[in-house]
Amino acid sequence: MQEDTIDGKIQISKKGYEELKKELEERRTTKRQEISERIKQAIAFGDLSENSEYDAAKQEQAFNESRIAELEAILSKAEIIDEDSVKTSKVNIGCKVEIKNVETGKVYTYYIVGPTESDPDNGRISSTSPVGSGLLGHKVNEIVEIKIPKGIVRYKILKILKGD
Repeated sequence: MQEDTIDGKIQISKKGYEELKKELEERRTTKRQEISERIKQAIAFGDLSENSEYDAAKQEQAFNESRIAELEAILSKAEIIDEDSVKTSKVNIGCKVEIKNVETGKVYTYYIVGPTESDPDNGRISSTSPVGSGLLGHKVNEIVEIKIPKGIVRYKILKILKGD
């Protein structure tokens, strides 16, 4: 797990925090119960040494418990970003940024979030990603050169807005 920490804290939006809390509660209750039932059913089939249903359920149980521990760790270190106090004079975590690729003219809008909330398919990019970290600290009308796997890309920052 990659973390974006300040003083050991993981910065996260209120929405992201609530989603992680919801996932944790779901995994602690419903998911644990479902897996427990699957294990009981698999045990009823008999010989556990060749019981693929049992093995699959035990693997799912291990993954679920690992994810619960990960969520507990994230939530214990979470620092909720006060989106009302996010400054838009420069790009910060919690900002929505409109940028234009200087070469292609294509315009993108991204919400800069901590790594635990990253969802590039929905316009939420991590502050630790190449584009996210490359934009941090820059202002409107600046042209920023960002190294991505395909090479160097130049973006002009068009707008910096408050997030979600």
